[in-house]
Amino acid sequence: MIRVADLETMDRAALVAAWTDRFGTAVPKGLSMVFLRRFLATEIQTRQSGGLSRQVEKALKQPADKASARTTPAPGLKPGGRLLREWNGVTHVVEVTDGGFLWKGETWRSLSAIAREITGAHWSGPRFFGLTRKAAS
Repeated sequence: MIRVADLETMDRAALVAAWTDRFGTAVPKGLSMVFLRRFLATEIQTRQSGGLSRQVEKALKQPADKASARTTPAPGLKPGGRLLREWNGVTHVVEVTDGGFLWKGETWRSLSAIAREITGAHWSGPRFFGLTRKAAS
């Protein structure tokens, strides 16, 4: 059984063999030795601690398109609702629709995309529009 500490001294051939032994598949093309070590270390630690929680396993089994292809507004937002946000002296109005969000005559799938367009930086859309609060630290 390989230990996490052993991974640091293993060459690529040994890492590939360990990957194949652990996962039963070929190493993804172009995966660097750094990432091979990280993936293997995570797998070793996960198995030593009893495996993934049921919640994590369920999330991993869910099709990716189901989790990321939301085309309807977030829960709690109903079609016909309006979100207002002032940014740099300009008031932005976003309308909640059945198919997403309407801003400047265009339909958007996410508030985050609108927030990014307004600010030029990555923002959580719900947070930008005041729908969530920052966690207390």
